[in-house]
Amino acid sequence: MTIEIPKEARQQAITSIERYFRENMEEPIGNIAAGALLGFFLEEIGPLVYNRAVAEVQERLQSRISEIDLEVHEDEFQYWRKYDKQKKGR
Repeated sequence: MTIEIPKEARQQAITSIERYFRENMEEPIGNIAAGALLGFFLEEIGPLVYNRAVAEVQERLQSRISEIDLEVHEDEFQYWRKYDKQKKGR
């Protein structure tokens, strides 16, 4: 699965890669090479990041789902307990 990014974000990423190479590497990288490098990272490493994000969302949702029972739980068979309580109060 290749992760697609919007055209504007892709251009910003390419510009960022070019700047990184200018400031941190011995040789600069051209626009086409930076685009190819971005494509490689999106295809090769993108799914790893994506899958991790999905796993984290699943964990958070499971945590919230497990709390629903505490928030909306109602005790069963309460009619007679309520009735006996009212009877004792008279």
